Amino acid sequence: MEHNSTFPIKQNELNMLRDEASGYLKSIQWEQGARAKNKDKDAKDESILLYLSRANNGSGATEITSVSKTILALKKRLLPDSIAIPVHLNQTLYAVQEAIALGIWVKDSYYDASGLSGLHERRSALDSSGKREYESKMHTATAFMLFSMAYNVLHNLKPHASDDLSVMKQKFAGLPEVSFMTPLKGIACSLFYYDKYLGHPEIIKTDKDVIDFTVVYFEALIDEIQLRKSSLEYTETIVDRTYKLENSDFAISGWDNVFAGTAKSVEFNKIQFEQIVGNRDAKHFARRLTERMLSYDFEAKKNPFQELGGFMPVFMGYGIPGTGKSMLIAAIATRLKEHCDNLDIPFLFHPMPDTLISTFQGGSAEKMVEWMKPMQDPSKLIFAPIDDAENNLQERTAQGVSAGVKEVIGVFLRYTEGAYAVNYGNSSIGLFTNLPEMLDKAVISRVQGRFKIDGARTEHDFLDQDHLWWRKLEKTMPEFINMKSPSDYQYLKAQGLAKNMGDILNNIEKPTEARVLEAYHKAEKLNKVNEHEFFANLYLEIQKIFPFFSSRDVRNIQSAISLRLTDFDLEQDWFDNPEIYFKQNYETKFNMLQELMKQNMKGLDFSEIRRQEVVRYLDNVATIADTDFKRKVDARINQLNIETKAREQFGK
Repeated sequence: MEHNSTFPIKQNELNMLRDEASGYLKSIQWEQGARAKNKDKDAKDESILLYLSRANNGSGATEITSVSKTILALKKRLLPDSIAIPVHLNQTLYAVQEAIALGIWVKDSYYDASGLSGLHERRSALDSSGKREYESKMHTATAFMLFSMAYNVLHNLKPHASDDLSVMKQKFAGLPEVSFMTPLKGIACSLFYYDKYLGHPEIIKTDKDVIDFTVVYFEALIDEIQLRKSSLEYTETIVDRTYKLENSDFAISGWDNVFAGTAKSVEFNKIQFEQIVGNRDAKHFARRLTERMLSYDFEAKKNPFQELGGFMPVFMGYGIPGTGKSMLIAAIATRLKEHCDNLDIPFLFHPMPDTLISTFQGGSAEKMVEWMKPMQDPSKLIFAPIDDAENNLQERTAQGVSAGVKEVIGVFLRYTEGAYAVNYGNSSIGLFTNLPEMLDKAVISRVQGRFKIDGARTEHDFLDQDHLWWRKLEKTMPEFINMKSPSDYQYLKAQGLAKNMGDILNNIEKPTEARVLEAYHKAEKLNKVNEHEFFANLYLEIQKIFPFFSSRDVRNIQSAISLRLTDFDLEQDWFDNPEIYFKQNYETKFNMLQELMKQNMKGLDFSEIRRQEVVRYLDNVATIADTDFKRKVDARINQLNIETKAREQFGK
């Protein structure tokens, strides 16, 4: 959804609404609807709903409630001896008051933008279609006010709430009713039930519970509004603009519920690429990824590398256990963080949590959406690794795969391609796995860049791996290491970064996987490798062997080749003086990159690159397809060997 214009919400205008907001907290009147009163018949948690429905002694009369009084009563109950209001109670009360003021501001803005102000002044003289429009706009104004209010509460309190709110969600029995009748009724109704819950002795046991409950309550309010928003009319002036709060990173863009500011960067160990031995392919890829992400333009909300075809929203690193996956994740994060700090760019390290799969029906999807949402925030660079990806994204058709895994994959696919997929070129998801063959096929087909994490591979690699270990001992006791070093090798020299992929792939001649090689030979008999038809025939042969090979794979190969065209270093002085490139506007950056790309392409041979990338990709497809079968065969052979040996021993 394109938001064409941004409007500031000015602090001094909010200050003028603060008294009105605190007035609502001191006292509101609400008469419960008949349906809400009778909710207790089929309630899941009778005590709480019964309590809510009898909130005014069942008399049906309008009742006056006061959130501020309830908070004071809570203070007495929770901390009878303390004089100051406990910090969480205070923080919550303040956040709700600020949010009400902001909601009123947004409602006033909608009144003016939608023409509701004019209708309101002439309301006694309106004809029937005018009355209908007036009521309809009134409902929309109320809904948007409540949405903005709830959204602001979450923005300010969610970072302080507990990470796991499942216990509080279990206690919460839902919202008996939500009113969109008029702004006044909307606020009164939402505060009435908020107040009732706060007053219930089961809900709040500690002052931290107040923040946790408030977050759960206002999340439920947003869900309720999202469910009903399709029935609202006259929403054009809501969806075509963004409201940004002055001196804050809070913004409302239509009904978008992107929790900007709720995802906090996770701590990680700082690791430099030089400390990782071997893994040339992986280190090279990681360096390119960081340079590309750093080129993102915050003003234009896009990345010039995306236009050049060199950006990977989803990539995969795979290899046998113990080759440095976790170190690589930390090294990518370290490199991004250092450059971001240097360039004054907000950075979010956002790994997928281990606790994603939930036993509750629908719980995993909810958690996955919560994890994927921040990736749509255009205001920071985001690196989102999924370590041991086969745990949460495993093949859905395999036996015994939990419903939770299916939910997680569903969300992943929706957010990486399809209606929900927004990629500004500022975030990248990395799947890291020892068992790529166990990943879901649809997930693998979303992967646009892939590389092996194969650890130490040469004599120099193993020398360096040992050197990194014993040099620590040498520092503390120089005489202790009494061994001779190689005369013709300087330690860690081989661990530098490659100039480009050609350096790494120049030894790729023919496919290494037997079935791919066979297809390759068949295609070679029909056409030369520098003819377009060669590849068309090769793909056809591959499809006969691997029926799941599709045009999405061909697209992935194309994007791998495009990546090679942008496989050049950014100039070192661009990093030293950010003004030259990083601080330039989008057009300038794009033109500078295009120049570099042209220079780079002069030294490349397109048909050779195409061949290398196709061979590399198809080998990968075959490896993944065959590994599963091979693993079962190996296990069976192993078992038979053990039995044969055991018989021999037994015979003796």
